[in-house]
Amino acid sequence: MTDPQSQFTPEEVHQWQLSLEEANRHNIWCHCRQCDREWIASAEVPCECGSKSVEYIACWQFPDD
Repeated sequence: MTDPQSQFTPEEVHQWQLSLEEANRHNIWCHCRQCDREWIASAEVPCECGSKSVEYIACWQFPDD
């Protein structure tokens, strides 16, 4: 079902979602709140210390400067 308020077709929304998935591939900054470890990953995974209290931010959201 299509949202009558949407300015995009379902295909355009799908393409946008695929673009975000590609941008996130190998580009998710992860920070463990328990042991303070930081790493870059392609999926939201728990820390090596076993903690699931991890902050995830897509790297494309950081400025390039």
